[in-house]
Amino acid sequence: MGYKIITRCPVCDSKLKITRLSCKKCGTTIENEFELSNLSYLTKEQLDFVEVFIKCRGNIKDVEKELSISYPTVRSKLDEVILALGYPIKQKSEKEKDVLDMLEKGEITPDEAIKMLKD
Repeated sequence: MGYKIITRCPVCDSKLKITRLSCKKCGTTIENEFELSNLSYLTKEQLDFVEVFIKCRGNIKDVEKELSISYPTVRSKLDEVILALGYPIKQKSEKEKDVLDMLEKGEITPDEAIKMLKD
């Protein structure tokens, strides 16, 4: 059994590239620069979150229950993973944030929130 691959340089924290592959069975060795997928560069915590997120089929409520964390924490962790994968985060408008805050506080019903967001 081998070691878990490290993806960041321990000196400067830059991304590492794989430069050598070998076959345990026949001993064939290939040397070149091989790219890792973006998922390979996620931290253990981020990978654990992604695994739970996929297991829950992207249902944030189920992720909340599975990890015993709040909705905003799930969203924050998801945004962190999205950024780590190199994708931009779409910022919610101030109106959307206000509507979601009111909904979370119980000041409006889900139907009212939907209507407000559609307007």
